[in-house]
Amino acid sequence: MGAVSLDHAVAEGVANRLALAEQVCAAHGARLTDLRREVLELILAAEGPLTAYALLDQLQQSRRAAPPTIYRALDFLMEQGLIHKLERLNAFLACIDSDPLSHNHAAQFLICRNCHSVRELEDQGISDAVVRAAEAIGFRPEHTTIEIEGVCALCARNLAK
Repeated sequence: MGAVSLDHAVAEGVANRLALAEQVCAAHGARLTDLRREVLELILAAEGPLTAYALLDQLQQSRRAAPPTIYRALDFLMEQGLIHKLERLNAFLACIDSDPLSHNHAAQFLICRNCHSVRELEDQGISDAVVRAAEAIGFRPEHTTIEIEGVCALCARNLAK
């Protein structure tokens, strides 16, 4: 019974995020096509970041898809502020922005080098400090993503045993 309610909660969360994605795209005058929606749904339902080729493998179970198609869908979803790309892992994950209609936040990611889990932060203080430091040397930042590699709390506990 517990697994059913968890699955239902996950499905409901994915459905809510997809509905919100429709609103975000409409607000930007863009269209969430079936393929883009399916790619976003896979990312939202995933337990962690997914590579483009992992997405391609999953998509090919239900439709014909090629790498350029997936990359175009991923680019679109990033432009809309619905997903992030983790350069360190060359993978994609859903944005947890609490207000995706404005999507005006710089993200920081904590990546566990042991289990590869990823946690997104929305710490405006970190973003402001980076912008101030860059502007102090005459650089105008346009986009900031910070990836921090380390060990998550669970792995740290397991390593300490």
